[in-house]
Amino acid sequence: MCFLTDMNKYIGIDLGTSSVKMLLVSADGEIIKSVTKEYPIFYPQSGWSEQNPEDWYNASIEGLKELICEVNKEDIKGISFGGQMHGLVILDDNDNVIRPAILWNDGRTQKQTDYLNESIGKDKLSSYTANIAFAGFTAPKILWVKENEPDNFNKICKIMLPKDYLAYKLTGSFATDYSDASGMLLLDVENRTWSKEMCRICGVDDKQLPKLYESYEKIGTLLPKIADELGLTLDVSVSIGAGDNAAAAVGTGTVNNGDCNISLGTSGTVFVSQDSFSVDSKNALHSFCHSNGMYHLMGCILSAASCNKWWVEDILGTSDFANEEKNLDKYLGQNNTYFLPYLMGERSPHNDVSARGAFIGMRPDTTREHMVLSVLEGVAFALRDCVEIAKSNGINIEASKICGGGGKSKIWRKIVANVLGVPVFRPQIEEGPAYGAAILAMVGCGEYVSVSEATSKLIKTKDVTNPEPQLVDKYNERYNAFKKLYPALKAVYKEI
Repeated sequence: MCFLTDMNKYIGIDLGTSSVKMLLVSADGEIIKSVTKEYPIFYPQSGWSEQNPEDWYNASIEGLKELICEVNKEDIKGISFGGQMHGLVILDDNDNVIRPAILWNDGRTQKQTDYLNESIGKDKLSSYTANIAFAGFTAPKILWVKENEPDNFNKICKIMLPKDYLAYKLTGSFATDYSDASGMLLLDVENRTWSKEMCRICGVDDKQLPKLYESYEKIGTLLPKIADELGLTLDVSVSIGAGDNAAAAVGTGTVNNGDCNISLGTSGTVFVSQDSFSVDSKNALHSFCHSNGMYHLMGCILSAASCNKWWVEDILGTSDFANEEKNLDKYLGQNNTYFLPYLMGERSPHNDVSARGAFIGMRPDTTREHMVLSVLEGVAFALRDCVEIAKSNGINIEASKICGGGGKSKIWRKIVANVLGVPVFRPQIEEGPAYGAAILAMVGCGEYVSVSEATSKLIKTKDVTNPEPQLVDKYNERYNAFKKLYPALKAVYKEI
């Protein structure tokens, strides 16, 4: 067997919605190996979305064994995480999972979200946490369990987020980081502490909440039984990591003031890094802590690359995405078909779980290509909705990085660049949260003194897609039409 040696190595784990992705990365940023393990997602009722935390753990252990089977295990110095945000994981006093995790894209909490925003009030919520309630956030889920499953609520000993469950299983440390905790609606983001007011409103004690760390900080080492099972040393350092978007921002080098990253994953985000705390005046953007110890503003659309996957695989019945996209260039800026990408409801900026996907503008001469293109454009227009909110807050986005599965599509990058009117840079390494997690592990082990130093040395640009003035003008006209569609359909959504 061949063993790779000679340099410290780090593991980045991205606990995603459909799979866990693990990277083995050398201290100079080279990816040595990648392993992905899938697990199921369950939809017990329309609009509900759940997973079993045990599935995350089992898939991760299986994947880690495969990841490190051909390396000198003494070279592995650190592990860290990126993870799907907002999911509610609850354990009893014997550390048993009480019920399946309620995920970020679960829409059951409209009643609780309305209670928080309307009865408690958006102004109070913003003063407590810097954010208002969205159906995907964790606090409304806690209230839902309290109201609908009181026996389960009364059993709660520990409340944690998805990646933190995995960290707890590996280390025994009950911990989270500020970036992921920001999306719970339980954190006082500005002061980086749990909000006593929100704990009271949700009926939880801060003892039920994990200890808070910066994303790169060490929370412990592997439990002896885990180290033994994996064949690793007992001194492998574990850093708590970050929410997936903050980890992806590290993986693309979006860590300096004003830097922007667009993620085209299952969901889509516009992520703007900031050195100082600020709040969107309309609370349409999330105000969160960043994984570098600073802050960021973020707009999140619930369905992005998942829209394209749904359309191509489930509706068109093919997995040949490249073939579906190969003739779309000739229609750019001229497509009269529109798509509203609200398959799972919408978060930013509409905050409407009743919203649904829609095609508008079809005619007898509408083709398959028009429909495919409208899906890609609809996601880009929804991202621009978030960018327009950022602009209204005085933020000038002059360029953006891009990551996620959708970012690998050349035509989609071209659409995004022209819809937003800015250059779009693709990093040389397109591994998003898993790569960012590996970098956080390096910082936690002292390989680099800061996240900024690590990203400046490790992140390189692969290519850039520049906007074309004529296309920008055409897409400005089309966006002006697109932004009128949701308000026109809002009442209809509630009826259906």
